[in-house]
Amino acid sequence: MPDPGHGVSLEEQIDQWRSYLRRRQAMHSVDVAELEDHLREQVAVLVDAGLATDEAFLVAVKRMGGLDALSREFAREHSDRLWKQLVVSPSDTGEPKAAARTDAIVAFCLAVAAAVVIKVPALFGIQLDADADFYARNLSLFVLPLLTGYFAWKRRLDPGTLRWLAVAFVAAAVLANAYPFAPGGYTEALTALHLPIALWLVVGIGYAGGRWSQVGGRMDFIRFSGELFIYYILIALGGAVLTAFMAMIFQSIGIDVEPFFESWLLPCGAVGAVVVASWLVEAKQSVIENMAPVLTRLFTPLFAAVLVTFLGTLLWTGRGVGIERNVLIAFDLLLVVVLGLLLYSVSARDPRSPPGALDVAQVVLVVSALLADAVALWAIAARITEFGFSPNRVAALGENVILLVNLAWSAVLYIRFLRGRGSFTDLERWQTDYLPVYAVWAAIVVIVFPPVFGYI
Repeated sequence: MPDPGHGVSLEEQIDQWRSYLRRRQAMHSVDVAELEDHLREQVAVLVDAGLATDEAFLVAVKRMGGLDALSREFAREHSDRLWKQLVVSPSDTGEPKAAARTDAIVAFCLAVAAAVVIKVPALFGIQLDADADFYARNLSLFVLPLLTGYFAWKRRLDPGTLRWLAVAFVAAAVLANAYPFAPGGYTEALTALHLPIALWLVVGIGYAGGRWSQVGGRMDFIRFSGELFIYYILIALGGAVLTAFMAMIFQSIGIDVEPFFESWLLPCGAVGAVVVASWLVEAKQSVIENMAPVLTRLFTPLFAAVLVTFLGTLLWTGRGVGIERNVLIAFDLLLVVVLGLLLYSVSARDPRSPPGALDVAQVVLVVSALLADAVALWAIAARITEFGFSPNRVAALGENVILLVNLAWSAVLYIRFLRGRGSFTDLERWQTDYLPVYAVWAAIVVIVFPPVFGYI
């Protein structure tokens, strides 16, 4: 049988793969039709990311090798030579290399555009140090429209979708700047915090394109979000080292570069790095698996142990949780991290695999987080009872209730899966279907809270 490679159509490649699996089906318990659906879905995602169909097939088969032993054998026997060509150099035609170069140029141009846009207000006398509130409210608007434009260009979104995405960003810009916020008020801070959350859903629609209505499309966006966070942190750390060395060498000749850092390098680099990190995620995922889901395998047991220890200590000592605002914020951040671990663990797992030790650890983590969320809700209720309603308390109450619902039903579905009474796909579908709830609540905070609470 010839190796699947250049000059061979996608259907011929899949036919070779299907025939290989069926000849060995008697020796392995596999569902060829289900695996083929998964393979085609992976190929479609990779083609949308810019790969040629033959290269997308090879990458997809390699990824399938992590899910199925026969696919792993097929990948080893039939694609080693072309896989090496794919990693070392693009195809013989040069088209993927040209596409990758164009993709990089577009991404870096948009990164430069974001850096320029964040300095435009300075032309009208709006300075970063003197008008920090303005920049806090509009920070996401300096970069997320450009990032969405990058994905709209890559996914070739239809004009109708582009119009709706543009309307969302225009409406967000109006809301962020039209309300008469009190200087340093709570509702202004809540708007600055929640507007990026609401707009991140808009970015997701641009990222997934026509696949946003599918579980796989939304799960891909979850993976992308985690990868983007990791790459952004790595870029930020590298930038910190760069600026430290720059300050040191210029200081040695008596030049203070701190004003340049504060006015130009930091704001421009912060927004530009978002686009650059997104491009890196897109380029990297074409050839190797995601990093974020792998890290969850390390941190899931650790976070579960911390939460179990905390809850045990809480019961043993009989102490209540402090109701100070900073403590409640830390609790919410912890719950968000736990939710992220759950999401990326779900995204990394083969739904067809039987329950294992990591699944047990995941259930312990979810149940512990559920109890911790209940403790946080009790503390918020006590704070509201003592001091009354405020924008911050209502926002925290809503967010914790949303987290509680998500974690509670996730625990139910995961326990059903462990007991053999449900499928892992049910948990995956629940998590992806629940994503818009967070964006809707963030939009409510941005749109409704300022006028209801008098813009304080």
